[in-house]
Amino acid sequence: MYPAGRLDRDSEGLLLLTDDGMLQAQITQPRFKLTKQYWVQVDGVPSTAQLDKLRRGITLKDGDAHALHVDQIDPPSSLWDREPPIRVRRHLPTSWLNIVIDEGRNRQVRRMTAAVKLPTLRLVRHQIGPWQLADLRPGESRRIDNQQAWDALRS
Repeated sequence: MYPAGRLDRDSEGLLLLTDDGMLQAQITQPRFKLTKQYWVQVDGVPSTAQLDKLRRGITLKDGDAHALHVDQIDPPSSLWDREPPIRVRRHLPTSWLNIVIDEGRNRQVRRMTAAVKLPTLRLVRHQIGPWQLADLRPGESRRIDNQQAWDALRS
């Protein structure tokens, strides 16, 4: 089995596994520009300028990065409780963002939100290309065969 992408220790959500090396490459290689979508809980309430900066692009130590799409959302209703829970500051509000990228550099979304002074508290990948977390809970899996996976990529 090959993991098609990775999640850092502090992140949650969708992880694809495959026994097809070519499929794994198609999903993970940056040149194929497969989108990844994240629900991101941040410290504070984002301004229009902060969201615009995420869309326009930010210079990180390893190059420029931008979100293909960013918007503020309500807390995802299908989300499970986090263990351990995030740190909470009673006098500082938190917000949720939906962020779409087509790269996957190390801790990229966290570094992008930090660059606009919206530190990430929780990061959940809910979609990779055509595959969605949907109703899967932590530790659960759904099996699809390689042909179905290739068909989903091509559609």
